[in-house]
Amino acid sequence: MTISLRQLKKRKTLDKVIIHSLDLCLYQASVLVEGEEQFVTDNHGKLLRSHNVLAFQAMFEPFAVKAFVMRHQSAYDEMVGQPVRQGSNVLEVPFGNNRLASDSLPTVH
Repeated sequence: MTISLRQLKKRKTLDKVIIHSLDLCLYQASVLVEGEEQFVTDNHGKLLRSHNVLAFQAMFEPFAVKAFVMRHQSAYDEMVGQPVRQGSNVLEVPFGNNRLASDSLPTVH
């Protein structure tokens, strides 16, 4: 499921912003709103992606965000020929607001 930036701006609070680490320096954002995780799109329905995680941090600065995290799912088991895990190997790390985001950073596209 997805939610557009226009729809997000109508929200008072976001429970969690999740920055998904997809590949080397490629990130995608989702939000947790009222217990439901939704990927963020631009106003034309295209999923937002960035090569700069601070660009996402800058984009979400105007929102009241309860938690901001980076999520990564490792492909290591597949790469070394291990069987598929029964459980998840997702790593989720808190990503606090370090106040490094600014208007001079590249934009999310």
